[in-house]
Amino acid sequence: QQSGRRYNLFLKRRLRIDKRHQSKDSIFFRDGVRRIDFVLSYVDDLNKEWEKKLERRKEFESNLQKAGLELETEDKKESEDGKIYFVKIHAPWEVLITYAEVLNIKVPIKENDIPSTVENPLDCMLAPLRLPEKVMHPEPDYFMAPFSKEKQELYLINDESTFFSPSMRNRIVNYILTRCPYGTEEGKKKFGIKRLLNNGTYSAAYPLHDCQYWKKANDPNCDNERYTLYMEWARFLRFYKEQPLDLIRKYYGEKIGIYFAWLGFYTEMLFLAAVVGLICFLNGLFTMDENMSSKEICDPAIGGEIIMCPLCDRECDYWRLNTTCESSEYSHLFDNVATLFFAIFMGIWVTLFLEFWKRRQARLKYEWDLVDFEEEQQQLQLRPEYEAKCTQKKKNPVTQEMEPYLPITSQAVRFCISGTTVLFWVSLIIASMIAVIVYRLAVYAAFASLMENTQTLQPISGLLTPQLATSVTASCLNFVIIMILNFLYERIAIWITDMEIPRTHMEYENRLTMKMFLFQFVNYYSSCFYVAFFKGKFVGYPGAYTYMFNRWRNEECDPAGCLIELTTQLTIVMAGKQIWGNIQEAIVPWICNWWGRRKARNNPENLYSRWEQDHDLQTFGALGLFYEYLEMVIQFGFITLFVASFPLAPLLALMNNILEIRVDSWKLTTQYRRPVAAKAHSIGVWQEILNGMAILSVVTNAFIVAFTSDMIPRLVYYYAYSESADSPMSGYINNSLSVFQVSDFPDRNKPKANPEDFFICRYRDYRYPPDHERKYLHTMQFWHILAAKLAFIIIMEHTVFIVKFFVAWMIPDVPADVKAKIKREKYLTQKILHEYELEKLKERLCQGDKRATEKEFIATEGRMELSRAM
Repeated sequence: QQSGRRYNLFLKRRLRIDKRHQSKDSIFFRDGVRRIDFVLSYVDDLNKEWEKKLERRKEFESNLQKAGLELETEDKKESEDGKIYFVKIHAPWEVLITYAEVLNIKVPIKENDIPSTVENPLDCMLAPLRLPEKVMHPEPDYFMAPFSKEKQELYLINDESTFFSPSMRNRIVNYILTRCPYGTEEGKKKFGIKRLLNNGTYSAAYPLHDCQYWKKANDPNCDNERYTLYMEWARFLRFYKEQPLDLIRKYYGEKIGIYFAWLGFYTEMLFLAAVVGLICFLNGLFTMDENMSSKEICDPAIGGEIIMCPLCDRECDYWRLNTTCESSEYSHLFDNVATLFFAIFMGIWVTLFLEFWKRRQARLKYEWDLVDFEEEQQQLQLRPEYEAKCTQKKKNPVTQEMEPYLPITSQAVRFCISGTTVLFWVSLIIASMIAVIVYRLAVYAAFASLMENTQTLQPISGLLTPQLATSVTASCLNFVIIMILNFLYERIAIWITDMEIPRTHMEYENRLTMKMFLFQFVNYYSSCFYVAFFKGKFVGYPGAYTYMFNRWRNEECDPAGCLIELTTQLTIVMAGKQIWGNIQEAIVPWICNWWGRRKARNNPENLYSRWEQDHDLQTFGALGLFYEYLEMVIQFGFITLFVASFPLAPLLALMNNILEIRVDSWKLTTQYRRPVAAKAHSIGVWQEILNGMAILSVVTNAFIVAFTSDMIPRLVYYYAYSESADSPMSGYINNSLSVFQVSDFPDRNKPKANPEDFFICRYRDYRYPPDHERKYLHTMQFWHILAAKLAFIIIMEHTVFIVKFFVAWMIPDVPADVKAKIKREKYLTQKILHEYELEKLKERLCQGDKRATEKEFIATEGRMELSRAM
């Protein structure tokens, strides 16, 4: 019976469509002329709120029509499931030109006649990476000027229906929707589509994609830009091709275009860092057999005879140094002389990346007509939520108009609540990190006992030491905690930012960005900071160990150093985050859209309308780009703050980003509704965050090389304490281990058994032996090494900072040719506008008031002369 009803419904629709002779896979009204600029959808559910929602919709749609918009409603009987109504919105010419002037939209006045840049001689070699010219530059380059209704004949208006691009049109309609009132409730004026979406009056509001992504539209008036983007950009097989940034900007708007430009540039710059990092890693790999420290540790006559003190109280036994042979060999992969070179190189690379990005950004600002883009025009407009919630008004000193404001007392209370909430969550992260440290301290003894007593683990006991097993499991546990806290805090951060009622969109984004970044910074990097700068630094010595909470003995580093553990921690957290991020970004939306995609492929296109197909997709959301930037900036921190411990980090990031570009483009083109176009001339507050991380990275890498790696102690031994001229590093391991007399162990630390009756054991430190008058106090070598570490930090930091600032000073933010083009375009645009004004004045001179018009004529010519002089 159910299938019969569906079949009858199918036949009715089929007859209705055949009658109209128009496919519903169209981006036009039923007349086939007026373009659909926006779609609203709602479900007419008969609940207690039904009448109130109906009233809101009537009022809202009536006000939209009063604003000049044209509406066409698709009855629920026309929809696929028979439940959803669709309201199609068209902005006629008069509305478009009115709001183009309000939004200060730039439009073409003359084709650009400035010669393009001289061709690069390497272009022929880069040809396989290029896209067709029509894809890279979908429209001619023009001189642009802000639109004015009074000067319409000045602009290159060939066809009113196509003069404003679809992205401009949906931006204008969205501006009207966010400010359109829908009535008064509880004595307050209510307005804006966002509120109507939140209270369930409408279920969705979105602009349409221009066609299906896997095939071109039948309509000859359709540009098929979505199809072009999918074929040339969003498929992974195109990973080696350049990005069609102009087409991305035209289809999605400048804000999304800037993101993909930045991500592409960051990925290109990573290629250099990845190559240098790989060379440093290969240097460690090829010199592994020459490493004297691991040779001595692995030598049965040296490492096999050195008895180490137990690594935990009571439960752990004495152990021989050569049991850490494999881990000491692997630590040389990352802890070698090339590490120092790579840390310095990355300090300079970061500066080059940021400076060259400024130049790339300046070029994009010129090419995308954003040079004079006043962000205040768009971003400093009051948020509708701010206007709605702030009932008090005061005079704006600039505009002299009354506008809403939030009293200072209310602001103070909201900031206190917000600050306290953020502080609580940061404290929660620190508490979770301490819990992981306690886990490491508590389970170490269990791992040591398990590996010693389990025969099946004996073959891998050399590779999987108790230290490594503890580090790996703790890193995995830490990663799970990070993901859980992230999930919870995201919602809290949005809630407290909404509670603060920021005045403008830019203010809202900046506040949310700082909250989220502060949290993510502590969340992702706290465990790495612990391993890098705290683990093994406050251990004490046998007989006088330091304890956390007077219960758990602090961890020691491996005899080969803590750097290999930092590498393990970094690899697990960084790689885990990237894998999880790509699963979240690609697989989750794909599963959510699976049913919608099946309908789109299996139903005839004239039964499955364009607005229904897009309705079944996921919403990109106002904060969609925010999460993309946040993900990349966190990754940027991993490859800069701790890169001295893991030279392969840039290579991992490069491989991830090549995938990331295609995943982001694929999901945006195929899995999400078309976002509302928005303007932006830079990456915003993220630039300042990247600059701050670049400076911090120099400090962290200097400390990692000095305090986490064994480089400085080895260099001090090489130059000051070596006893062999032929092999300067021989004897280093013995020199770096102090002697402890077993009989001096207090009962709390003494192992339960000592079957081989050892009377001394060794530990990692520089202290006097038990028979010395300064028993167990630090030796002079310890102070020499500490002084060398501090001197190295000062020298490295100052050297890198001097080079960084010199490079930044040498590289201008705006390329010289771009500066010249900007000046030339400004001059020509002013000239065109002045000539237009002169023509108008001449007409008036012929028709009317001669004296007044002559004065205007002389003033206009004077402005032209001044323009030429400038």
